[in-house]
Amino acid sequence: MPENQTVYMPPQPFVDKALMREPLVYKQDALDFWEDRARELDWFEPWRKTLDWNPPFATWFAGGKLNASYNCIDRHLNTWRKNKAAIIFEGEHGDTKVYTYKDLHREVCRAANVLLRLGANKDEVVTIYMPMIPETVIAMLACTRIGVPHSVVFGGFSANALLGRINDAGSKILITCNGAYRKGRILPVIENVHAALEQENTIETVVIYNRVNRDPELVYGRDYLYTSLRANASNECPPVPMNADDPLFVLYTSGTTGKPKGVVHSTGGYLTGVAATQKYIFDLKDDDVYWCTADLGWISGHSYVAYGPLLNGATMVMYEGGPEYPDKYQWWRIIEKYGVTILYTSPTAIRNFIKWGDKYPQKHDLSSLRLLGSVGEPISPDAWEWFHRVVGGGRCPIVDTWWQTETGMIMLSPVPALTPLKPGSCTKPFPGVSAAVLNEEGNPVAPGEKGFVGVTQPWPAMLKTLYKDDERYVNTYWKQWDKPYYFAGDGATIDEDGYVWIEGRVDDVINVSGHRIGTNELESTLAQHEAVAEAACIGVAHEIKGQVPVAFLVLKEDYFPTQTLIDALHELITEQIGKFSQISEFIFTAELPKTQSGKTIRRILQNVAEGNDDFGDITTLANPDSLEDLRKYLGNKLL
Repeated sequence: MPENQTVYMPPQPFVDKALMREPLVYKQDALDFWEDRARELDWFEPWRKTLDWNPPFATWFAGGKLNASYNCIDRHLNTWRKNKAAIIFEGEHGDTKVYTYKDLHREVCRAANVLLRLGANKDEVVTIYMPMIPETVIAMLACTRIGVPHSVVFGGFSANALLGRINDAGSKILITCNGAYRKGRILPVIENVHAALEQENTIETVVIYNRVNRDPELVYGRDYLYTSLRANASNECPPVPMNADDPLFVLYTSGTTGKPKGVVHSTGGYLTGVAATQKYIFDLKDDDVYWCTADLGWISGHSYVAYGPLLNGATMVMYEGGPEYPDKYQWWRIIEKYGVTILYTSPTAIRNFIKWGDKYPQKHDLSSLRLLGSVGEPISPDAWEWFHRVVGGGRCPIVDTWWQTETGMIMLSPVPALTPLKPGSCTKPFPGVSAAVLNEEGNPVAPGEKGFVGVTQPWPAMLKTLYKDDERYVNTYWKQWDKPYYFAGDGATIDEDGYVWIEGRVDDVINVSGHRIGTNELESTLAQHEAVAEAACIGVAHEIKGQVPVAFLVLKEDYFPTQTLIDALHELITEQIGKFSQISEFIFTAELPKTQSGKTIRRILQNVAEGNDDFGDITTLANPDSLEDLRKYLGNKLL
């Protein structure tokens, strides 16, 4: 927690027009609050009981029946929104397509009828292996329309990663495409599918969308082009009423160790939580143009690209490529072109923008923006300040959000018209959410003390279980305390105002002479220096201190590693945290090794810091070139 923290108040004109601006909402009974939010959806049959809590298993809205696809599309067709843009898509090469809600209804119905013809049913999971294109959303909604759970696998995952998720889910149907564009290249999506399915698998049918201009090889009797299947599919497909507790989807976590966990989310609770947080945290209005830059293969893409915006009848932007292709102006060009009003992105992207320089966003008119959001990891105060000043022009509130694949929805976040903002803090629990920073005994910590994030009451979008593994669900999330509290696995502190400061995963802690130092705390401090674009810290063994921190740094353009810089960074750490936390070694590199989702692969950094040139499995590495500098460093160190 920085001292002398600057507090930002939301602009009064924003407050005056906000959807949620009454402080009493925080005092409302949680179940009453969620009942009110659930009534904002359309139900075929009302629920009998709001919550049936048999720790750690919860049933939300028992007896109620609804359909996700109907709530995302059909209910808007009886309003003026039927001709409103639902999805504005821009491809990496500048190709564009707009789907109105009426268009989306037609395409989802056709896709649903195709799945029915292929034998899809609610007792099986359909796997979707697709890039950031509208057809991915269409495939997801087609599954939910007929009551079939889906499992979306990130389109950048390897063949082996895809195979593991297919077989764990037992999927018989796979939906994919013939390729995808990324940074000027065609990604081998269909080639990965063929490589995966050369091994033992459960797939019987593969449906292939056409995205790139080439004909894929087809396996007779298994592979089908979607265009052929769609040709004879009806535009009408009635939505299947689903029990509120029926599974909506399975989403596998991408943990660095162990078997991926298939997180199961149920229908009624998930839709309620996501619809409410999308609407009130982002103050989403009918004239907004909303852009969440997350990939559909992750929970951020599920909740705040696919479901949240469509449940609220919003217009959303989807972009296929990355922020630096065809050049570093691309995202700002899109914001200006479509008049984006709400931008929800990651600290990883923000740090890249800082590294590249202010000139890129300043080249374009970003005056349409009225709200900014951050997701995926803690955002450092300096990155928050840059985002607010350079991108938001000093006028846009920032909703710094904390949540997880398992929580399904945002849990800790400002409500922009109600919450004074502190750069670097995700502030407080959303109304209706009971979360706290707890000690080893499960009691709230005092201000300034370190603890663990715990959720002390059920919430509607919570994970139902782990796919076919209730025991692992219980042991992973509900055994930390002798109380029915959800253990999030993140360390945090809380300040005198009750604001939460996330410090990162508890396994991302360096124990120096008995002092527990969060890697995020070190990284945020280093990032305050004007020369540092990105920082990643890990702990290495030390015979006296137990562990010492090693820092990997990416410098901004026009800065170079010098002894003067290193001395300044040592001084910064001493000043901000304490001399006990001094960095043992600085390693400078052009890039940090990252997964396709933008997370730093600390296992590789650990090996480098320990002088081990065996990087292990690098199949999920998004930027193989990042290893070049690290190999050079190791080569010099091992001489």
